[in-house]
Amino acid sequence: MNQQALSSFIWSVADLLRGDFKQSDYGRIILPFTVLRRLDCVLEDTKAAALTELAAKRTAGLNPAPFLLRVTGCGFYNTSMLDMKRLMGDQDHIADNLYTYVQGFSPDVRDIFERFDFDTTVERLAKSGLLYQVAERFAGFDLHPESVDNHQMGLVFEELIRKFAEISNETAGEHFTPRDAIRLMVNLLFIEDDAVLARPGTVRTIYDPTAGTGGMLSVSGEYLAELNPQARLTMFGQELNPESYAICKADMLIKGQAVSNIVFGNTLSADGLLGKLFDYMLSNPPFGVEWKKIEAAVRKEYEQKGYNGRFGPGLPRVSDGSLLFLLHLISKMRPAADGGSRIGIVLNGSPLFTGGAGSGESEIRRYCLENDLVEAIVGLPTDMFYNTGISTYVWILSNRKPEHRRGRVQLIDASSFWQKMRKSLGSKRKEMSEEHIATVTRLFGDFAEARLAILTDTTGKEVSRQVLLAGEPDPAVPQDGKVRVTPISRIFKNEVFGYRTITVERPLRDDAGQPVLGQKGKAKGKPQPDPKLRDTESVPLAQDVTDYFKREVLPHAPDAWIDHEKTKIGYEIPFNRHFYVFEPPRPRAAIDTDLKRVTDRIKNMIDGLTA
Repeated sequence: MNQQALSSFIWSVADLLRGDFKQSDYGRIILPFTVLRRLDCVLEDTKAAALTELAAKRTAGLNPAPFLLRVTGCGFYNTSMLDMKRLMGDQDHIADNLYTYVQGFSPDVRDIFERFDFDTTVERLAKSGLLYQVAERFAGFDLHPESVDNHQMGLVFEELIRKFAEISNETAGEHFTPRDAIRLMVNLLFIEDDAVLARPGTVRTIYDPTAGTGGMLSVSGEYLAELNPQARLTMFGQELNPESYAICKADMLIKGQAVSNIVFGNTLSADGLLGKLFDYMLSNPPFGVEWKKIEAAVRKEYEQKGYNGRFGPGLPRVSDGSLLFLLHLISKMRPAADGGSRIGIVLNGSPLFTGGAGSGESEIRRYCLENDLVEAIVGLPTDMFYNTGISTYVWILSNRKPEHRRGRVQLIDASSFWQKMRKSLGSKRKEMSEEHIATVTRLFGDFAEARLAILTDTTGKEVSRQVLLAGEPDPAVPQDGKVRVTPISRIFKNEVFGYRTITVERPLRDDAGQPVLGQKGKAKGKPQPDPKLRDTESVPLAQDVTDYFKREVLPHAPDAWIDHEKTKIGYEIPFNRHFYVFEPPRPRAAIDTDLKRVTDRIKNMIDGLTA
């Protein structure tokens, strides 16, 4: 049974809850019971040995915890005589026995069920008379690691949360990232370090400040395990949503990670891993979610700590806090002298261009580009995420760029690299295949400019497509078909994205049409500006402001001047503009021919009706 079928099978427990509980409550019941059954199955093989060890160590007056961890071999244990199947033998005391069983787990596991507010869930089920039926249904699910491995179980958790989020109308972009998007991000993050990561005994750290259910951390671990089974990736994360946090912690626990590295809370207002720096970082922060609730804490850090804190470069508008997560990740980078760090973060289109010169968003982009942190930005297909169909972009940042990348940014348009899913999952209708991911990874790894040639037949149907590296000729045009060539990878110098906003003033004139001169201070004897005629111009950083002014302004307004005190530097990344290809309209003669054909057909139809 694949993970989608298994998650649907588990979600069928909702049939028992219908009528007694709201749809939005289903996940709060199904998720903790799924975790409980999974942990129960993981401990099944060592249950008897653990109880024997427990009795022996208690008799000897020793703390049994370290010995039980050694027996179970999975970072947690349970000291209760009960398990899920034994619970079914006493229907009358199911609630009390379930409490006892959960309390028998080691402290980290009890914390998981506290985050689920499991006691309240059990109480509500007991009052509705459904506790035994729900527990019995879960006791019948086979979630043993031999039947469902850790990778599959992670996908099951994500599918269950997706269903929960869907019926709860959760905010777009929240909770978790599709596995195809994560695989692409992980490939881009690790590709430049494959040789280093393949060395024996390699130990690296990875961090996700919006950990969700731990999907990004898990896929990163799988990637490194395939590359080098002897390497170790120590995982860290923080998560705000209690259910997601609980599942992430359970998943890390089962995989042998130190669960103390997974922290609960709001990353922006209370950094749970203060002072820690990491080798790699991944994040998919919520899209377009305002940060008003934590504004006081964020502004306090910004104003009091400046660049010694996380938000020194600036603060974005309150309506979208995604760039705050970018700044948070940058603050967690190791110094380049200590090996540096690499970051992969998913953002929507807004952080690329929102905010004029001097705004918080522009200053954040300016900080990233002037410090040469941005390696690449990859545009993803729309409809890639479960809760939103908007355009999304993967930013790859590093403070240890290879020599050939320094001072440059690579833009990759992967928006056409997708295949239609057999069945839509929420808003997710498209997915990137392994071939698509490999192509984008190769373009990034080669640091190459490239074009995409799409060959179509006479009907306009796509026949094939080819990726053409710089210098390669266009393919031959198929008979009666067409070839459309568009750029998909472009490389720019950092300063290309910068500009100066200059303020152009024109004189205030009196009734006689003469310029009004200042009477006092610095303005004395100088023409006074007319606010109604004031204008601004954006001048690329690479251009000389004076030359631009003489060429573009003075021919149209000879009396104008620049107020240099108001000049601001800004940065924006107009991603789509760099991949736009003008397609000329059809020849006029062809359009006239089509119109005549249509009008002749309409005329014949009218003649037929009047005959």
